Amino acid sequence: MKKYTDTGKKDTRSGFGAGLLAAGQADERVVALTADLKGSLKMDAFAAAFPERFIQCGIAEANMVGAAAGLAITGKIPFIGSFAEFVTGRVYDQLRQEVAYGNTNVKIASSHAGITLGEDGATHQTMEDIALMRALPGMVVLNPCDYNQTVQATLAAARYEGPVYIRFGRPSVPNFTPADEPFVIGKAIVLNEGADVSIIATGHTVWEALQAAEALEASGIKADVIDIATIKPLDEEAVVASAAKTGAVVVAEEHNHAGGLGEAVSSLLAARRPTPVEFVNGGDRFGQSGTPSALMEAYGIDAQHIADAARKAVSRKK
Repeated sequence: MKKYTDTGKKDTRSGFGAGLLAAGQADERVVALTADLKGSLKMDAFAAAFPERFIQCGIAEANMVGAAAGLAITGKIPFIGSFAEFVTGRVYDQLRQEVAYGNTNVKIASSHAGITLGEDGATHQTMEDIALMRALPGMVVLNPCDYNQTVQATLAAARYEGPVYIRFGRPSVPNFTPADEPFVIGKAIVLNEGADVSIIATGHTVWEALQAAEALEASGIKADVIDIATIKPLDEEAVVASAAKTGAVVVAEEHNHAGGLGEAVSSLLAARRPTPVEFVNGGDRFGQSGTPSALMEAYGIDAQHIADAARKAVSRKK
């Protein structure tokens, strides 16, 4: 099995901050707006470098979306930043009508996603945002797995013409992907190759999937590990090819079951390559207060549960 090294834990929101600054340096059309969360979104460096291109909207997320849509119509490339709960659920009508419906070139930067937000609890933890954004026609949905990939995903979003949702998190997580690896929207990344089971993961669960694959190999099960950093548009060919090779699939995500990556993968396979699929996700629950690691274990979204799901998927092969 290919070995991956954690080069030092970093939070993916800081990857967004670094990527936003680099995008602003590369293209003067890039502007940034936030709803009173400049520090939490790590937009400080961009604001300091380009004060004339940074807008503090206050706690007025709906107005922020409208302002961004207007800026996009004038030729700017606006990034709007807030917590995932507030920049999806609170302003869904504005995102639908002012961004998605007009295919407006707005980039939605979503921090503190999932249960790894931690102690702030259920009101701030969103486990439904991927479902909301996947449902909007034309919306690209990105969920990078570490700091380096988040930097590259942010740069790719700036170059892409059309609405993009970028999901990232608060806690420090292993940073293991190459810093210079270009991010291609719509392409999956095969991190490990195996013939027995496919582990398809996104965001924070990708590192957990790699740890699960290592444990599985010790017991004689070799896993494909696929990083789905673009949830929409899904790399259908990569998913189908892996399922055809292994005949068993596990989908892992820090999101509820409804409307997430698991449903996207299973609906694809039902249509093109019927395959046993097991799911590792938050089920049908709200979050709760706790440390990120304790919550991931409690909700069954960790390496041990991924390995258990892989064994079950393999046992279902005919």
